[in-house]
Amino acid sequence: MRDIEDSSARRRIGFCVAREKMKNAVRLQKTIHGREKFLFLGNEYELQIVKPQRPALKFDGAFTLGETAQKRGGGIHPLVREQALQIMTERVNHYSTLHGFAPRQVKVNSAKTRWGSCTSTGTVNFTWRLVMAPLEVIDYVVLHELAHLKIKNHSPRFWKLVESLCPEFKRHRKWLRGMGGLSL
Repeated sequence: MRDIEDSSARRRIGFCVAREKMKNAVRLQKTIHGREKFLFLGNEYELQIVKPQRPALKFDGAFTLGETAQKRGGGIHPLVREQALQIMTERVNHYSTLHGFAPRQVKVNSAKTRWGSCTSTGTVNFTWRLVMAPLEVIDYVVLHELAHLKIKNHSPRFWKLVESLCPEFKRHRKWLRGMGGLSL
């Protein structure tokens, strides 16, 4: 019994640490002063301002942002949004091929209250903020939204489909709920 309590306490502590990291991550809309940290695919990375470069935002163990892009304004938000669209599109295409889904379009938005959504016309939408989550959590959100192409509600039948696509979905939902208070 003690092992279960210790394990549960360790998970809660780890979860709280992860949430604090996200809350302390760089607010991507603001001006970056260099050597700040932010989350990307569940890991914390340093962002360095460097001489002008193409593309403006590069990753090689750390992120670098060309100073001219920084001076144009907008911080790295538009660049991270581009990365988010690329990642979400790749994941949607992968799982659509694997499971026979046929989404009409993939979009990335700035939603603050939803990680993703699916329209009645087959467009799947994701907030760019989702790129801060670990890849397995992103995959869960992608699979959740793709499941809505077949079942348009959150009925028990829907959740059975989600579970068949992503057996660990409850763990990923819990992670997302803990990060839901994140305001960027």
